[in-house]
Amino acid sequence: MKILVLISQVPDTTARIAFTNNNTQYDANGVTFIVNPYDEWYALVRAIELKEADASTVIHLVTVAGADADPIIRKALALGGDE
Repeated sequence: MKILVLISQVPDTTARIAFTNNNTQYDANGVTFIVNPYDEWYALVRAIELKEADASTVIHLVTVAGADADPIIRKALALGGDE
């Protein structure tokens, strides 16, 4: 079985959110991004459980982001993604 897990990055829940330009643009300065908790704890963990039940299962991870999302994908791979 092949499982496709979509991973997105979101601002850390403890990060201070700020806006610029008369409160019309998001200010990402100093904000740490993490794996979306729903993607991690529902999609990825469930895929890992299925993989543990059937060793032939392959988990593929996908994200739509720039090169700054590399740590997010690396964390997801460390949790149990294959590619």
